[in-house]
Amino acid sequence: MEMIRIIVVIVLVAIVYSLGTALYHLAVDKGDSKKMVRALTVRVGLSMALFLLLMIAWWAGLITPHGIGR
Repeated sequence: MEMIRIIVVIVLVAIVYSLGTALYHLAVDKGDSKKMVRALTVRVGLSMALFLLLMIAWWAGLITPHGIGR
């Protein structure tokens, strides 16, 4: 359980870093959008990988969903 939590936090930090990189390239590199598109593509890929990781961890019983107010 603790290893999954660490992996999720690392992937979330990578997603935020990729989003920040895309914002930087949007603001600084006025004519070159390839770097920004690449950073956003990495962000989407990381988001999909995180979603799949969470679904697999739930299926394997490593994490359990819980309702609010239970």
